[in-house]
Amino acid sequence: TRRDVENKVVGVVGVAQDVTETKKHDRAVAAMANELRQLIDSANAPIFGIDIDGNVNEWNKKNADITGFEKEEAIGKPLVSTFIHVKLREAVQEVMENALKGNETSNYELEFRTKSNEIRYLLVNATTRRDPDGIIVGVLGVAQDVTESSKNDRAVATMANELRQLIETANAPIFGIDVNGNVTEWNLKTAEITGFNKEEAMGKPLVSAFIVPKLRRSVQEVLDNALQGKETSNYELEFRTKSNEIRYLLVNATTRRDDDYNIVGVVGVAQDVTESSKNDRGVAAMGHELRQLV
Repeated sequence: TRRDVENKVVGVVGVAQDVTETKKHDRAVAAMANELRQLIDSANAPIFGIDIDGNVNEWNKKNADITGFEKEEAIGKPLVSTFIHVKLREAVQEVMENALKGNETSNYELEFRTKSNEIRYLLVNATTRRDPDGIIVGVLGVAQDVTESSKNDRAVATMANELRQLIETANAPIFGIDVNGNVTEWNLKTAEITGFNKEEAMGKPLVSAFIVPKLRRSVQEVLDNALQGKETSNYELEFRTKSNEIRYLLVNATTRRDDDYNIVGVVGVAQDVTESSKNDRGVAAMGHELRQLV
């Protein structure tokens, strides 16, 4: 209010501040925040967030699609105890707590429990969330749904485990070597036949440690061929047992390859023909004696 010398109101004085730029900046920030909000909500990747207490404060449409829980059902709920599979809760809690301390985690696989009690596997990047002053206010998880590939990986792992058990318990001697000729596979039947248990055999050079001297060169050649991709079937070799007896094995030497098809060793699947071999040798000896008599 403007007054004269007699304190009568004679007008108004306005003192202004030009906030045009500030206002433009605020609107730009608001527009950007709105775009980011829309981006998060409509992203084709599951995105969720928690506050410093671990309660959900971000839950986009993709996350809702995957879990079956709508945003309204998820917001405010404790993420770990509500949506994470029981067996992983402790580990996931640790990941979240680390992110709340500024220690972020990349490509962490967690198991989300869906509304229909199924399991979805998500590969998550847990990013620390901060306010404009740099104070940590929560965690944002940007994920990738890897359920199908994870199921496939688990199926492959299960199959590998079954094959491992099959090899271990097979009623045929099975042994393997790496590219240097050292033992990498030695099943129970091989241990039973030779008298050397797995711990005694693993890492030992197969040929010099277990093959009789007279056959070492030819057996080495068979294994070298298999290491070049040239496999051999029904090759008879003589294993030296722990008690210095000889066991005759009829072996198929198969090239072993890794996922990239690189040769990494040889697997020998054998048949113990000791008794029949001894019998054949006995018959051959008798035949030789009869030949001499005649």
